[in-house]
Order: sequence, then structure tokens, then C-alpha cells
Amino acid sequence: MSIVVVSGTGTEIGKTVVTAAVAAAAVAAGGTVAVLKPAQTGLAPDERGDADEVVRLSGAKTSAELARYPEPLAPGTAARRARMPQVGAEEVAEAARALAAEHDLVLVEGAGGLLVRFDDEGGTLADAARLLGAPVLVVAPAGLGTLNSTALTAEALRARGIEQLGVVVGSWPAEPDLAARCNLADLPEAADAPLLGAVPEGSGSLDPAAFRAAASGWLAPALGGTWDADAFTREAGA
Repeated sequence: MSIVVVSGTGTEIGKTVVTAAVAAAAVAAGGTVAVLKPAQTGLAPDERGDADEVVRLSGAKTSAELARYPEPLAPGTAARRARMPQVGAEEVAEAARALAAEHDLVLVEGAGGLLVRFDDEGGTLADAARLLGAPVLVVAPAGLGTLNSTALTAEALRARGIEQLGVVVGSWPAEPDLAARCNLADLPEAADAPLLGAVPEGSGSLDPAAFRAAASGWLAPALGGTWDADAFTREAGA
């Protein structure tokens, strides 16, 4: 897996922190990691973007951004309103391939969900993943409503012939409610893919050294970690 695409089932669900955890596990195993953010929205030019945050937390080697737009909107809309060039799926794929030539792992972190538009031609993160032939790791929230959005994302991937690596819960609550606990067992069925981790809420605020030391414990072996889905689900009382 030299390139992995990380997509959420929505926005603000812990996608950047999950990306950082995957990067940290790969770095701990001795790999060189690059993080590519095709389009960063809602930030000024001098603010730290998602790819920079992944590098800060994980110790990854490289961060790259193809475009940045000031308003917190879908990339295609943000670019159009700012009268700035849009990012196409082919451009994303080319950038990821170039990074893969120099790194052991490239993590491509999308903006929002899988089918959020990059441009007026309808290009999406799914199109970039298809062009790359890269698998997609889906980040989902823990609570009520996550099963439907996860199932829809999985269906969109299958319809396009794109491999889904699995699902990671992006922000596991310190005190999970009944829905969150039950979702641990139900998410793999909704996704038709394995549950590959659960990142505790607030992990992004950890000191980088503490984050790196803990990251592998949040992820399953398929992502370079030691987390056990069955044991975690039993302990949660699902």
C-alpha cells in the first residue's frame, strides 16, 4: 500500500487525526511518509493546514497541499467563489504518484466526504482513488446516524470498483452511549469491511511525543497497529 486515500463519511469527524495516527504507525515502523491534502478550505495562507498538522503529530516526512481556499466550503464551491483555480482528480493522482516515488507511504486526505466535488466537472476524491488504483480508508463518527452514512460511502466505493480498506472511528467518546457501543458491532456490517481502529476523542490535542507513542494502540494490525476490534467491542459492552 504505497498510496492510501483517507475519506470521511462527513466533515469534522476526526479524519485528520486518524490520518496522523496511520502516519505515526508507519513512521514508527521505519517508513517514510508523505501527506497530501488536495484542497484545504477555510484557512488563511499563514495558518497551519491539515497536512501540516498530520506532520506535526506523526513525524511524517512531507506535507503537500495543491490548493487553499479561504472559505470553509466544498473545494469546488470555495474555488469558484474565490475566483481561484480548481483542483482536478487527475492533478491529485499525479501529485500522489510523484510523492509515492520518494516515500514508502502516501496518505491522501480528502475534504469532507467521498463525493464532495473538487471542480465544476464533478471530480471527486473517489475519482482520484480510482485513477490511482488506491484503497480507501473510511473514517466514521461513533454515534447515532453513522451506519447510514458509512453504508452509503461503502456503496459508492463498490459501485466504482474501489477497494475499501476498512473503517476507523474518528473520535471515540470517553463515555460512549448505547448507540456508539452498538455501532462497534454494526459498523463492519454496514461497511462490508473490517473495523480497523478507534481513536479516542481529544487525541489531536496530545503532545506529539505522546500522540506517537499511543497511535499504534488505536489501530488494527492492517494499519500497522496493535488494536483488537473484538476485544475493544467486548470491553465497550456492545
